[in-house]
Amino acid sequence: MNDPVPSAEPLRSAEPFPSAEPFPSAEPARPAEFPVGRSLFRLDPAVSHLNHGSFGAVPVRVQEAQAALRTEAHADPDAFFIGAPDRLVGARSRIAARIGADPDGLAFVSNATEAANLALDAVEFAPGDEILVTDHGYGTVVAAAARRAPLTTVALATDLPDEDAVREAVLAGVTSRTRVALLDHISSPTARLIASPRLLAELAERGITTIVDGAHAPGMVPDPVGGGADFWFGNLHKWAYAPSGTAILAVAPDHRARVRPPVPSWEDHHGFPRSVENRATYDYTGWLAAPEGLDLLEELDAAKVRAHNSALAGYGAALLGEIPGITPLPYTEGLALRTLRLPPGVAETPDAARDLRERIAAEQRIRVLIWPWPGGGGIRVSGQIYNRAEEYERLAEVLPAYLP
Repeated sequence: MNDPVPSAEPLRSAEPFPSAEPFPSAEPARPAEFPVGRSLFRLDPAVSHLNHGSFGAVPVRVQEAQAALRTEAHADPDAFFIGAPDRLVGARSRIAARIGADPDGLAFVSNATEAANLALDAVEFAPGDEILVTDHGYGTVVAAAARRAPLTTVALATDLPDEDAVREAVLAGVTSRTRVALLDHISSPTARLIASPRLLAELAERGITTIVDGAHAPGMVPDPVGGGADFWFGNLHKWAYAPSGTAILAVAPDHRARVRPPVPSWEDHHGFPRSVENRATYDYTGWLAAPEGLDLLEELDAAKVRAHNSALAGYGAALLGEIPGITPLPYTEGLALRTLRLPPGVAETPDAARDLRERIAAEQRIRVLIWPWPGGGGIRVSGQIYNRAEEYERLAEVLPAYLP
């Protein structure tokens, strides 16, 4: 799942995130460059890639692993495609071991939106049932929900101070008709934890099926699948260093028998997850190479990578927050994403946000996410091991020229 706009225009955790901070309380230290970080990627050095959260970036090692698999497939297509289902089981098991998931409840899918559709199709809706979403939800995921049942949209103010405030706002939107709650694990525009373990538990106590959009969680969150959701899905191509088109769907045991692929395959008799993964002559090389990304993350020391990336994002947000008219938003500690509100009149619509994003990219060769919001859009910066402090400093230097 990528991050052009939020829809508003936007399986048990022992360690929930700390409460959100209202804004950086002091000037952070200037982060040092991550050793060998830039050398692991083939990114254009003339561009400041401060938007890892939208499309990710594939390390050279993972690119080479996928290229080798493609060479193998072209050399003997029969052997490759006949053996693909069993090899996917092995790749899935490696992924599950890295993220603490049950491999029998985990399936490879192409992206988070596809996973949302599979999860929604597995829920039995009765007349009058509704789906609860928030105005921070990802556009195509919310659109998928709207095809199944009427929506109740909870408005989450961008300046809600902490996760308790988020939880209370979501629970206040629950009605007797709420059948499903479809929530972001980490919201795309505002980079905030929404589907906390406590919130998911309280929704479950009310008999509500929970579906969690964890697009940003794998690789950035130590225990991404551990919140207790009935369905959880996330992209591997962002923070887990996998090839594009690589995501996972995790399903709790009680729901697995109802998950069916939209197109029948020769693996249907196995049921979930093999029935979902098998797609005839699909290019499976990204899925098979995906474990290499998480292996690399562990070799680099995942905790060290996360701390570095979070510090970079915090440093960038602190610099941008000093610009007149820009307002830092509350954030969740430990995430490699930070967001700020732009002045009123700036990026208030999807078209205006897109135009500003592309102007900055074309004129300054800086890639950031600009998201639309009534009363003033927002800017989101990411931190990744290929980034350097001076890239955020330059963004802070040039951004005022694009503001009123």
